[in-house]
Amino acid sequence: MLLPATVALNISNVLVYSATAGYRHDSIPTAISELTRRGPDYGINFINTEDTTLFNDRYLSQFDAVFFLSNTDEVLNSSGKAAFQKYLDRGGNVVGVHAATNCMLRRSCFYSSGSQFQGHPAFTNATMVVLDMIHPSTAGLPPRWNVTDEIYNFVTDPRDLGAVVVLSADESSYRDPSRGQSAQGDPHPIAWYQERHTGTNSTGLVGRSWYTGLGHAAAAWKDDVFMSHILGGLAYVLASNTTRAMNPDATVGSLGPKYTPV
Repeated sequence: MLLPATVALNISNVLVYSATAGYRHDSIPTAISELTRRGPDYGINFINTEDTTLFNDRYLSQFDAVFFLSNTDEVLNSSGKAAFQKYLDRGGNVVGVHAATNCMLRRSCFYSSGSQFQGHPAFTNATMVVLDMIHPSTAGLPPRWNVTDEIYNFVTDPRDLGAVVVLSADESSYRDPSRGQSAQGDPHPIAWYQERHTGTNSTGLVGRSWYTGLGHAAAAWKDDVFMSHILGGLAYVLASNTTRAMNPDATVGSLGPKYTPV
């Protein structure tokens, strides 16, 4: 279930950041294309970049959410990380997909959205279990959802940091030689959210975060069910009421329906 476009005051601007400093997923171009194609139907203006220098206070302040797309390793320098932290402290929202938990491993503000990538078995068929049928990111999924993807394991349990897991992996549905070597908790977390980021200042305008471990293959990004998962997670963070798309008193976010970030 996605938010009706009429709820928003402005078109939501979402910065899709797809820079990689390690392994690069072949699915990234397809993901960007599908997000861009579907965005107007949901009142979202997606802007893609891999330019680290755009992570500065002025540029980030124009966005209602930053979408980390399968990034790997250290994809921001120290000034970019500081600007991103400030963006979060001012009410900015963040979405992470797939390898996003394998980037900026030494930066607490991103780790604090949940956990970090540990590893995965071979690309496989597996069954996901919906834990929350009401959350926008899972409302469009069947209760047991069969996927073909990389099933991530995580270093820690995101629930330990206050995250709410909405989608889990049925570990009996696939083979993982490393099973039992992770402290990720049970049920096996795959997608989760935080109503308010941890690792940010207590400003009262701290935005939302949402993450999914799925999205390895290009084919997933052309699948309507998978895209309901992604766009539903994005709809959830955009409804935070901490950016200009929803709140005229906010200090970050879209500046108007015809405004393009520059």
